[in-house]
Amino acid sequence: MSRVDGYGRIDRGRTLTFTFDGRSYTGHPGDTLASALLANDVHHVGTSVKLGRPRGIGAAWTEDATGLVQIEKPFPEPMLQAAAVELTDGLVARGVNGQGRLAERPDPARYDRKHTHVDTLVIGAGPAGLLAARSAARAGESVVLVDDRATAGGSLTGAERIGGRSALEFVAEVVDELTANPEVLHLQRTTAFGQYDDGFVLALERRTDHPGSAAPSNRSRQRVHRIRALKVVVAAGAHERPIVFDNNDLPGIMLASAARDYLHRYGVLAGRQVVVFTSDDAAYSAAIDLSTAGAAVTVLDARDELPPDWAERAAASGVEVSASTVVIRAEGEEHVGAVVARKPGGEVRIAADLLLVSGGWNPAVHLFSHVKGALTYDAALGSFRPAGSLPGITVIGAANGTLDLDGVVRAGAGAEAPAVDAEPPRTPTKVIWRTDGDAAQQFVDIQRDATVSDIARAVGAGLHSVEHVKRYTTIGTAHDQGKTSGVIASGITAELLGRPIEDLGTTTFRPPYTPVAFAALAGRERGGLFDPERITAVHPWHVDAGAVFEDVGQWKRARYYPEPGEDMDTAVLRECAATRSGVGILDGSTLGKIDVQGPDSGAFLDRIYTNMMSTLKVGRVRYGVMCGNDGMIIDDGTVLRIAENRFLVTTTTGGAAKVLDWMEEWLQTEWPELQVHLASVTEQWAVFPVVGPRSREVLGEVFRDLDVSNDAFPFMSWKDTNLDGVPVRVARISFSGELAYEVNVNSWYGLSLWKRLLGAGKRYGITPYGTETMHVLRAEKGYPIIGQDTDGTVAPHDLGMNWVVSKKKEDFIGKRSFSRAENLNPLRKQLVSLLPTDRRTKLREGSQIVEFRADGTLPEPPVPMLGHVTSSYHSAELGRPFALALVKNGRARVGDLVHVPVDGALVEAEIGETVLVDPEGARRDG
Repeated sequence: MSRVDGYGRIDRGRTLTFTFDGRSYTGHPGDTLASALLANDVHHVGTSVKLGRPRGIGAAWTEDATGLVQIEKPFPEPMLQAAAVELTDGLVARGVNGQGRLAERPDPARYDRKHTHVDTLVIGAGPAGLLAARSAARAGESVVLVDDRATAGGSLTGAERIGGRSALEFVAEVVDELTANPEVLHLQRTTAFGQYDDGFVLALERRTDHPGSAAPSNRSRQRVHRIRALKVVVAAGAHERPIVFDNNDLPGIMLASAARDYLHRYGVLAGRQVVVFTSDDAAYSAAIDLSTAGAAVTVLDARDELPPDWAERAAASGVEVSASTVVIRAEGEEHVGAVVARKPGGEVRIAADLLLVSGGWNPAVHLFSHVKGALTYDAALGSFRPAGSLPGITVIGAANGTLDLDGVVRAGAGAEAPAVDAEPPRTPTKVIWRTDGDAAQQFVDIQRDATVSDIARAVGAGLHSVEHVKRYTTIGTAHDQGKTSGVIASGITAELLGRPIEDLGTTTFRPPYTPVAFAALAGRERGGLFDPERITAVHPWHVDAGAVFEDVGQWKRARYYPEPGEDMDTAVLRECAATRSGVGILDGSTLGKIDVQGPDSGAFLDRIYTNMMSTLKVGRVRYGVMCGNDGMIIDDGTVLRIAENRFLVTTTTGGAAKVLDWMEEWLQTEWPELQVHLASVTEQWAVFPVVGPRSREVLGEVFRDLDVSNDAFPFMSWKDTNLDGVPVRVARISFSGELAYEVNVNSWYGLSLWKRLLGAGKRYGITPYGTETMHVLRAEKGYPIIGQDTDGTVAPHDLGMNWVVSKKKEDFIGKRSFSRAENLNPLRKQLVSLLPTDRRTKLREGSQIVEFRADGTLPEPPVPMLGHVTSSYHSAELGRPFALALVKNGRARVGDLVHVPVDGALVEAEIGETVLVDPEGARRDG
């Protein structure tokens, strides 16, 4: 174990058990998964995404580019940073190879959002942010303070002194004052991940991960705060910058500040033989603290002159310090074992189990950049910082390049700044991007396995923009978004191009600052709250009947009604056979319905449909097709003429809203002179097709005063009647080729009428059937489903529906497109049937259709595709599977044999006519 007594803020009085890579370990409340692994001497946590190299933990928070894990319990989550996962009892995780696995079950957690309007928003609860929030609160402003860590204080360890007392005691006092102020909302574990115009900031609060099983069940797991502030103060701190050298990706190499954080926050000593490679003063604090905690520490400072005060303190703490020394290579297999350094006198090899690196600091300018804040290169920092402020936005502290504690405190508190114990004067940082070595082994973006040689290759390919280099190499595109690699990549690119880095600039920082789960962004808008679920009046009956539902155009439609022991295919075959031989009933209430009224209704519909509607007589029904400007079918349905100036248009279930919008667009923008009014009545009418040779008998029993004979009630006509004083409209329409009636009633009475029809049909063996059976019945007759048998490139002629395109009308939408050369191409895909010659294989929808050459072999790849399968079913009537397909010049190829891949084999099928059942149409009249 690598725990050190006397250090850390964890609760050592309680023990948590967790599992990593199949092995059980223990940790404590307050640990992260990374700190608990390091405490158990686990450094190798995974492998890299491209090269399969070992990967460990490189930092203590979200800047870590290496320590990625897959959480398995309590709920599977991929690609999380071990350094940012708070440990809970029973946690199960494993290392990953740069790729994770999504959960295969719905997330049981809940997510929400909250809107907040405030005077001042402070981002970051380090010393600068805490004091800025206190100053604003004391001035009477409403304040929101957000910080991404579990506790306030930022990088303070407690060894510092502010206002004459321990820094952590000072932090606690400020936090208590803020908590007591009702105008202050203080949110820890809350990451501001996006800043936008007009003071708008998005922040993610992690609410229930850290309590684990003790979290309240009614509390959302994460909450997105949508904050609108008059003033935004960004005190987001800075990220320590590494230096690139050979094999700098080995486990056991981490940022110097991270090792110090693990020691003071979690009581973890990450190594016993420690080498610190630095060109900046800050690493000395880590070296001294780790030495004091019991490690043997050597500091290799790249600068020619050591910082005198720090060097003296280091020596007093037993730290060995060398000037003008750089690391050129790390050695080891799955963990660093030694460091090879170059001194003025030559190379030396130093044994080490931990190599800490510090090349200076990069201000966290991401949020400032989100709102197009300008950046300027600061040569002293070796990084970019804000070039000023923006209206309503101020960047302070380390985020603005101020790295000394006294300066940070003054930036937050202004004139009220408490005294800070004197620190050693800063010695200028020596800016080093990399040391000499093998460019192919020098990793710039460790998560992406992107090296210096990748940048050199990009530059050699002529790329001179850092944005282009980023995309060529993928540097900065991983989960950490280049927090440690971005500026280094710019620096190395500038060196290779021989240009100043200030001319090159940085890549563009975009939200989110850290990864945000889609579930959190969705919030409560999931399931029925995201995509509203519409149900018919008969839905409760379908549920009680054990229906299996499918989602169609937001509607819950009964797909089939399985009896005990039946799967879908068996149930559908039974429903099909019962309907074709007796009588079936379908809940077709989801059919789109549009009421069209006005003196110009007929003329309007003539322009919308390809065929004539104005000649339709009152009491009659006509099938129609709508095309887009390109002549391709967009929807179909029936039109009932209700009165001289009134029609009822039906559409596909999924096309109802789209068609209404389409009609309104033409009516309002192209033909405003037409006196026509449109209204959706989809929800107002419940519709029940009663289908099959015995459907007339069922209708006759329910509607005694309605003559349903062929002579009195011909095909494609409708009649109004009533049942117990309730108006009912019956239309004789068939989507199955069988004798059929569509019974329409006000939805209020839908369930009652459904039960009446079922009761009357019981003696005839009436069978409820679902949408899957409806599809089989229509496909057997060659009736297409728009959107399934069409794909936006299909014209009426391709479906063999020339008859539906009027030759009498002067114009209609899409007419001119029918004369285009491509629309007249005989090789266009046409709707045909496919019958597998083995009479048993069901072809898969979407499968491509190919053809053998004359010698019985397939053409050389790429194999030409003749078309694709659009619909495929088992047929009780045919006693075999069949399919519909779009095939090039298909109607001229009836009788030809083609092949369709199924499970790795090519299945032979014969092209046939689309009408496979009752081609004479004799069944339509019973």
